[in-house]
Amino acid sequence: MWNEKMAARAKCREIDPDALFVQGAAQNRAKLICRGCPVRTQCLAEALDSRIEFGVWGGMTERERRALLRRRKDVTNWYELLTSAERQYEREQAEQEPPTSPIPAAAPALASCPDPEPTPAPDPARVVAPVPTGMPSAVAAR
Repeated sequence: MWNEKMAARAKCREIDPDALFVQGAAQNRAKLICRGCPVRTQCLAEALDSRIEFGVWGGMTERERRALLRRRKDVTNWYELLTSAERQYEREQAEQEPPTSPIPAAAPALASCPDPEPTPAPDPARVVAPVPTGMPSAVAAR
């Protein structure tokens, strides 16, 4: 349930509320306001559970929410479904992240490798522009 504590944390608390009740391309700008909001999931769940018809809520337009409600008529608690999906996504992302340190078995092999010699920067006085090897066909025809 949406409450004052959540409203105080919402990114949209500092903007004109009318910015979230727009039409057309302006809706895409309104949806950007929700990106990174700490209460986005709760906001969207509230809009879906309460069948709020107008405005951008939780990063979705009224049209997007209506389509979602039509597709998922079986859902009785959107907050529960959305937070469950969020946790699953975070678990999958954590499983896919590469290790942040070398693999322990490879560490001894890496330690015995000499550091590569740095490549010296080219001497600007010795840089020569490439010379064309042939004449363009338009010039050769003259």
